[in-house]
Amino acid sequence: MPKQIITSSTAPTTGFTDHSTPSPLAQGIRWGNALFVSGQGPLDPETKEVVSDDIEVQTRQTLSNLIGVLAAADASLENVVNMRVCLRDVTDFPKFNEVFREFMQDEKVTRTCIGGTPHRKGVNVEIDCIAMFD
Repeated sequence: MPKQIITSSTAPTTGFTDHSTPSPLAQGIRWGNALFVSGQGPLDPETKEVVSDDIEVQTRQTLSNLIGVLAAADASLENVVNMRVCLRDVTDFPKFNEVFREFMQDEKVTRTCIGGTPHRKGVNVEIDCIAMFD
């Protein structure tokens, strides 16, 4: 069974700072009934620039980008079973979590949230996920 590369026009594709080199990263890969979505950050899909330094604005954009990749695979937050979150500053957790709750509404997922240093300057949150299909 070959892997299926998932690409969304509503989410940025990143991977290298050298824009002359194509990225080896896929926004998502579906393998059988599993979908693996690459870490999404608070980047504008068109400009690939960080949208704001505010954690709530960044979290909204990050989740919107993630939802865009899910949609490109005919999935939604209902399909997500696991999320991993990296926050640059763990004191941002309460504000991040409020926005997260707004997006998730009544959906349940497993989640790990750690403090760390996302790879790009100005990126204060990054989220990846695993989604499943019937």
